[in-house]
Amino acid sequence: MKNSLKFTFDSGQTALAIRVNQQAELPNALKQIGLNDSRPVLVVVGGASNISESDFLGIQRLFVEVLAPIVEALGAYVVDGGTDAGVMRLIGAARTQIAAKFALVGVTPAGKVALPSELETDSDLTPLEPNHTHFLLVPGNNWGDESPWISDVATVLAGGAPSVTVLLNGGEITFKDALYSVNAGRLVVVIAGSGRTADILAGALAGNATDDRAQELAKSGKLQCINFGIESGVDNLGQIIKGLLSTKE
Repeated sequence: MKNSLKFTFDSGQTALAIRVNQQAELPNALKQIGLNDSRPVLVVVGGASNISESDFLGIQRLFVEVLAPIVEALGAYVVDGGTDAGVMRLIGAARTQIAAKFALVGVTPAGKVALPSELETDSDLTPLEPNHTHFLLVPGNNWGDESPWISDVATVLAGGAPSVTVLLNGGEITFKDALYSVNAGRLVVVIAGSGRTADILAGALAGNATDDRAQELAKSGKLQCINFGIESGVDNLGQIIKGLLSTKE
């Protein structure tokens, strides 16, 4: 584990970051960047690219009207993959749009991302999402290497507080993300109607499995499906997520 870093993005926004090499370093690493108290945690996994325009609009509304306000009201953390794409870009933009203060923590493979100072030098690397407040740079040169780390970071941050994973849209890596949450005992809320992997998992929960991975995840008992459409489901979804993240007395 190295000393913490401070990133400054072109927008002028700043974020604290740290590199870690082993899961055992996580508690101290998180404390080093100021994340040292247990709070409810929302893990966001899903599409980083290839989200259709119609799905994008619904997911955008979900973040702005439901997820970001609930996280802010509860003083919770959000953990995701941290890059400037897909659902990670949307939760970052929603945080800024509602002027929220919650910690937004990106967990990303060090070998795949460009730090703000490197954007002009290596176009093959993916930029970090500039509305995030914290980043953990974890070992890896491939997308998906961050999946176990996202789950572990959420577990450490939550401590004894509730945590839940919300899965929207997604591709191949999203199956992996879901599996790590399930293996950690974390409920995965699948947003049916958000496209691709989410809809495959929703189908498996309804008994219409077309993918072996989806069938196995559906059998875990750790998946819950919520239907969401642009014109319906917002209030119900908000109540469910708030209930799952609210600290038990």
